[in-house]
Amino acid sequence: MTGNLWGYGKEDGPSVWHKNYPVAQGDRQSPIDIVPHQASHDPSLGPVVLNYDQCTSIKIANNGHSVVVEFDDSDDRSVIRGGPLDNPYRLKQFHFHWGVKGCHGSEHTVAGNSYASELHLVHWNAVKYTTFGEAATAPDGLAVLGIFLQHHGRFVKAVFFFFFFFLLQGSAADFKGFNPKCLLPSSLHYWTYLGSLTTPPLHESVIWIVVKDPITVSEKQVTCLAGSSEPALGRLLPASGLYLHTFLTQGLYTRNWEF
Repeated sequence: MTGNLWGYGKEDGPSVWHKNYPVAQGDRQSPIDIVPHQASHDPSLGPVVLNYDQCTSIKIANNGHSVVVEFDDSDDRSVIRGGPLDNPYRLKQFHFHWGVKGCHGSEHTVAGNSYASELHLVHWNAVKYTTFGEAATAPDGLAVLGIFLQHHGRFVKAVFFFFFFFLLQGSAADFKGFNPKCLLPSSLHYWTYLGSLTTPPLHESVIWIVVKDPITVSEKQVTCLAGSSEPALGRLLPASGLYLHTFLTQGLYTRNWEF
């Protein structure tokens, strides 16, 4: 959607999105507060597998709402598969959500607790749909991998300085050969539920896969992000249909989640 139709302020923010996008009051809206003890364990869920080895990144841009990295999605070179997904989904882009300076800005929360920021890797179902736009309106059209970012005292993910500090609002640049696997935590244990886009047009088309373990960034890195464009922090809705998955590697002897 064009940037002038919505934002995060009092006049155009989440509290008024329903005026132009009635689906905002639907029963499958995101983000949600993840309450771990209310999640249903589903033993049929397998691990999520990311095949990002053949990097297909194209460009990086600051669109005024977020920093976005786009990928060539014309084939299956960069896909997510497994977990709650019936077939591979192609990587389209990833972007960040954050709050104002000094405030936590993750979209999803865990037991009411928020993180400094949240990374979303957006994929679409090219097996069933011919374009990303078509998939974005279908109930099983998109799969979004959500990664929490938490503060740490040192620069653990130095690559984030590039995303947060390099681009001014409205700017863009070529950005080829980047493999987003370097942004992920070592463990991909996850929660999953059926939800929606978290920004307009708010289509209820997303299979959410929210990774339990966060990645760490410094407070300075998050401050750089907070100054790159307006805060990309949306709304929070009640959880429904939340499932829990733990993928156990060989050598572990418990099937219990620890919270």
